[in-house]
Amino acid sequence: MDRVDAVADVVHEWDVRAMESISEARFLRRLPRVFVAATYLGDGYIWFGLAMGLLVFGDRRDRWNVLVGLAATVANLVLVWLMKRLFSRERPEEGASSMRGRLIDTYSFPSGHATTSFGLAWLVAQAYPVPAFQALVYAGATIIALSRVFLREHYLFDVIAGMILGTLVAASVEHLFRLLAF
Repeated sequence: MDRVDAVADVVHEWDVRAMESISEARFLRRLPRVFVAATYLGDGYIWFGLAMGLLVFGDRRDRWNVLVGLAATVANLVLVWLMKRLFSRERPEEGASSMRGRLIDTYSFPSGHATTSFGLAWLVAQAYPVPAFQALVYAGATIIALSRVFLREHYLFDVIAGMILGTLVAASVEHLFRLLAF
């Protein structure tokens, strides 16, 4: 058990240093409004807007894609909620740029923003295989995820775990919907 604790301490120290490096990076510090906006938009507004556009202006296939996205988002949010309670990892100490007043919960692992953003980015990229559009949705998801570390709301490992979790859940939900489609 001592070895597990020692490994956990090393990982945590790395995570703290990585978060500090990102949040204090000179080239990123020139863009604080971009990261604040990304965090707000990453609360679901950007994805809701995309879904509304597809529902209003899209066809039957687009509405199906919105349904798959909604199912993947619900599955991701439930898993994030469960994992946050299971791991109970505290968020980073409050920094000067912290948006702590907007938090829904006090736990950090995994990042819900990264989970949702990468899950939906994966679904959008699969449903609309246009390279420029795929690059755009992944760039948006990356900025949203990075904003969480930059603003010191999450450690880098929280965000990486969220990116992986969101992608895996979205792929699983999409596969399940494809099997159930008739």
